[in-house]
Amino acid sequence: MSNDKVEAVERALAVLQAFHTERPVLTLGEIAAATGFYKSTILRLAASLERFGYLVREANGVFRLGPALWRLGSIYRGGFDVGEAIRPELRRLVETTGETASFYIREGHSRVCLFRHNSPQSARHHLEEGAVLPLGAGASAHVLAAFSDGKGPKAKAVRQRGYCVSLGERDPQLAAVAVPVFDLAGKFRGSLAVSGLIGRFNERSRRAALAELSASADRLRRLLPGND
Repeated sequence: MSNDKVEAVERALAVLQAFHTERPVLTLGEIAAATGFYKSTILRLAASLERFGYLVREANGVFRLGPALWRLGSIYRGGFDVGEAIRPELRRLVETTGETASFYIREGHSRVCLFRHNSPQSARHHLEEGAVLPLGAGASAHVLAAFSDGKGPKAKAVRQRGYCVSLGERDPQLAAVAVPVFDLAGKFRGSLAVSGLIGRFNERSRRAALAELSASADRLRRLLPGND
């Protein structure tokens, strides 16, 4: 990434990034609090952003994002391949954990391994893309159920923790850690997991894998476009 930057452009982008799904409308004071900029600076930036359709100021003085962002978002979604975002994260997870990394989606009462990157170790959990597995066992299965229509204490516990660990549930030789993946709009997209042989993928390794999984999920949340 280049170290070159244009201060005014970065400040304008910081103003836009102050908006979130939970806060789609902001006052001038709220933008100032979120960015740390002077109100006079924000007003100058906002004037330019309004002229190009990236920001709208309502009659009561509050701001909301403008239609130009919708147009750019549509272009981005149209040319986006979800695999291009997920595969690098799977590779990174394998490099940092030494175990197999995978991304699952839910299909009815099953889960599908949409993308995977197998561990380079000779003794490993080997997965094939497209593999269909049951939804009733395994860390990814519990995450998929919990963040879709899951009910009961197990689903509630997974949602509260924000992750799931399974030990020998589907296969007595396997352990796995999984986290949910959300997109820019906050919509649940699937489950990201690291799995390995239970004797090697011990508690310490699982804790380290969870930290890596959480970081990957955070990066994906900033990359995956929201569905219409």
